[in-house]
Amino acid sequence: MAWFEGFEDQRLRVGDIHLRVRSGGNPAAPPLLLVHGFPQTSALWHRVALRLAPHFCLVMPDLRGYGESDKPPGEPDHANYSKRSMALDLHRLMTQLGHAQYGVAGHDRGARVAHRLALDFPAAVQRLAVLDIVPTKDMYDSTDQRFARAYYHWFFLIQPAPNPERMIGHDPAHYARWKLGGWGAGGHAFYEAEAMAEYLRCFSRPEAIHGACEDYRASAGIDLEHDSESRRRADRVACDLLVLWGQRGVIQALFDPLALWRAQAAGAVTGQALPAGHFLAEELPQEIAALLLDFFRP
Repeated sequence: MAWFEGFEDQRLRVGDIHLRVRSGGNPAAPPLLLVHGFPQTSALWHRVALRLAPHFCLVMPDLRGYGESDKPPGEPDHANYSKRSMALDLHRLMTQLGHAQYGVAGHDRGARVAHRLALDFPAAVQRLAVLDIVPTKDMYDSTDQRFARAYYHWFFLIQPAPNPERMIGHDPAHYARWKLGGWGAGGHAFYEAEAMAEYLRCFSRPEAIHGACEDYRASAGIDLEHDSESRRRADRVACDLLVLWGQRGVIQALFDPLALWRAQAAGAVTGQALPAGHFLAEELPQEIAALLLDFFRP
């Protein structure tokens, strides 16, 4: 099929910003929200979406700060890029589209937004799938040299503006290619040409570099405050949770994903490692689509 043929591509006003949203599939089927991560856009779901389209009403937004969605300047406390703010964007979007309840699958940063979405809107999120992450607080709390070397960008991007923005802005395409190639198994070989072109075009904009930095600044500050508050209240993901991660990635090397997620979930937690690096949906689209279909299908 042609690039996202059969899917609608539009910008929708959601609260105080506009989000770029790709949507399509079976309008009579259950709604499924698919959320991308850094430094990507909703384009990462293309191959998976083609396989899921007959079975779900699919909604694939670009997060605020990314792709063709709005990229407001960061606030002093970075609250407008908190996962709580991003989750509220997505819940408003789904409500606006007529979906009072829905499933959510997120990769990378999108999975962190999806985690907060499930905590803040438990009545709406019926099932949750997270791809290649463990909870943010656990990752920061267990930081050691191995983690800092592998995820150095967690500590670089949070430095005060405009320093990371100016350094990346000198050659943003190089930086994006480096991140997109370094985390995957097989370099750039698994990307569709259209997806890679979109990633490079969108990330190379100064406001997108700033948006990504603000996303990470929020994670190291206000997001940790929200996460700590949730844990003090013993808030847990109420729905069933699917956890998928790459055998060749940092999550496999440094963490016990199922144990960490079971500690934060009240529903059933299942999952597995897959023969891939970080970018599961693009490295293994057929396998990811099959696993998501099995998990989210009523």
